[in-house]
Amino acid sequence: MNKIPTVMKGVQLTAHGGLDKLLSRADIPVPVPGPRDVLVKVGAASVNNTDLNTRIGWYSKSSNSSDASWSGNPIVFPRIQGADVCGRVAAVGEKVDPTLIGARVVIEPCIFEADGKELDQPWYFGSECDGGFAEYTVVAARHAHRIESKLSDIELASFPCSYSTAENLLTRASVGPNDRLLVTGASGGGRFCSNSAGQSKRG
Repeated sequence: MNKIPTVMKGVQLTAHGGLDKLLSRADIPVPVPGPRDVLVKVGAASVNNTDLNTRIGWYSKSSNSSDASWSGNPIVFPRIQGADVCGRVAAVGEKVDPTLIGARVVIEPCIFEADGKELDQPWYFGSECDGGFAEYTVVAARHAHRIESKLSDIELASFPCSYSTAENLLTRASVGPNDRLLVTGASGGGRFCSNSAGQSKRG
């Protein structure tokens, strides 16, 4: 791996709102992995509905957007969004297997560990913590899954939220080879599916 720089390019969300709340910078400090973390050099990061909803404060249950995250905790600004990430491990914390360095990984966006601690409730990558809309990102090693695939980083970055939602729905609805499937709203992460028994599920 190449030498890790001290600063990086990235896009920061400065407040809830429109696209004017996104700021492109070239002087963001490169994050330092904790003992149980990996530093990932981002190859690609896709945009999904969670990134958009987090930016506009859609998850808030109040009028002031102070709880506009998946966990209900306030989002700390500036925040680097980007939930769906594919890249390569550039560095590891002292408690992580060093053979992971150089490995190609996909980051699991629903995380249960951050800053070396188990979370009381899951966070979403790029919401409660910084995500992948930058050259580097940090995540607990348990959430960076090694992958060997002929697919490109761009293609793999579409898997963590949207693809896995669709796959989980097919599994939960017990869709089989003789079933007919109707997909509505195929451009988003939330989908309906119905099997031949008339059972419906939503993701």
